[in-house]
Amino acid sequence: MENASVSDDGVLSSLRYLFADLIGEDDDAPPFLPEGLPTTVAPTASDAIHMLIDYQSTGYAQLYVDRLGRFVGRHGVDDALLGEIARLMAMRMSYQDPIRIAQLKLAEITDAAGHVHYQSGRDVRKFRLDELISALPAVIAEYVLDTLEWMGWLHKPVSISFSATNRLGVRRLKLEAWLRRWRRYSVRYTKERVWVERWLHMIDRSLVKQPQAASAIVQTATMIEGYGDPYRQGIADWHAIIDGLAKPTFDGALALPDLAADIAEARATAMPDPRQAALKRKIGEIRARVPAGVNAAV
Repeated sequence: MENASVSDDGVLSSLRYLFADLIGEDDDAPPFLPEGLPTTVAPTASDAIHMLIDYQSTGYAQLYVDRLGRFVGRHGVDDALLGEIARLMAMRMSYQDPIRIAQLKLAEITDAAGHVHYQSGRDVRKFRLDELISALPAVIAEYVLDTLEWMGWLHKPVSISFSATNRLGVRRLKLEAWLRRWRRYSVRYTKERVWVERWLHMIDRSLVKQPQAASAIVQTATMIEGYGDPYRQGIADWHAIIDGLAKPTFDGALALPDLAADIAEARATAMPDPRQAALKRKIGEIRARVPAGVNAAV
């Protein structure tokens, strides 16, 4: 049985952020960098804090700081590894939903003086219907998703325009960007928080069980990016590798002395295949190389 997916500090920081959200308290002042943060990592973390404030709120940026602080001064975490945790965690905490894409488009067409410059080209992105609905508050989305599943429309592709060719297009982008305050109540938001915590938990377990593999675990965050089918493929592949190789190694159920190399080998076979045939076959081959009856040291 896997340990709890978040540490005590992670639970407390998540609860503080959620409580601040629910009662509407969110300090306007940017949070401080974690105490003891190396100077080489400070610029990355500082940029991430300001980005996450724009993405969601100061409370959300504080959650980032609390999460990062769990690895500051940690044995086995040098400046380079901490810098990658800081960089990739910011990337994953700013996942691309329609709200974020609208935010980025507005930033792209707005100059330093606040003037909007229309663009001539069209910008149309393709999502799955369940992906769009998952961006809605859970109290609404769950019923809609159940209905769509019953109708067989969950995976129906939908094209959304993010064009800024005229005033109407810009107004639509501003409305979509404004919906960021709803993001924290969405189905997708909840799932992303759970995923980030599990990623951090796996880093933590690697530092304890197999420190030389910690960097490879950190880098698995790069498997998940974008939106639509590539995003969902990345999520599925990530779970396959973690559940098939990393977790059983940390649990002592699988003896993989070089987990980092095994993760790299598995990642090299991942393809845009919903069935994950090549990846699952490779994970099976790696597991089969372990002699029968040999368990990893706990």
